[in-house]
Amino acid sequence: MEIINKNIALREDRQLLVITHLTQYLDYVTGFGGLIVPLILWLTNRDAVLGMDEHGKSVINLQLSLILYVVIGIPSILLLGLGILLLVFAGLLSLIMPIVNAVRASNGESPSYFGTIRFING
Repeated sequence: MEIINKNIALREDRQLLVITHLTQYLDYVTGFGGLIVPLILWLTNRDAVLGMDEHGKSVINLQLSLILYVVIGIPSILLLGLGILLLVFAGLLSLIMPIVNAVRASNGESPSYFGTIRFING
């Protein structure tokens, strides 16, 4: 039986963490890039960059929560317009939270996404 020691030194790359948070704005350009690009960045760098696993999970959780809010909000518009409130909430989350957490990442702090559902724990 052979035991392989994987003591990999993690590098600190705050710029990549900031870019991971800001790539969520690709949703406004492409419609779907805000989930795909951060997912690729997280999966490829989570074992190499210090803090990437935590920040990547937070970004993916926000994006999945926003998709769920929109899917629930659109049919809920028929129920006395209550879905409009949910869509406004989702819109405000998608505009404000990536900037807040990009600043937190550049300062070396943990991400804090208000209103997200934890699909991926860790």
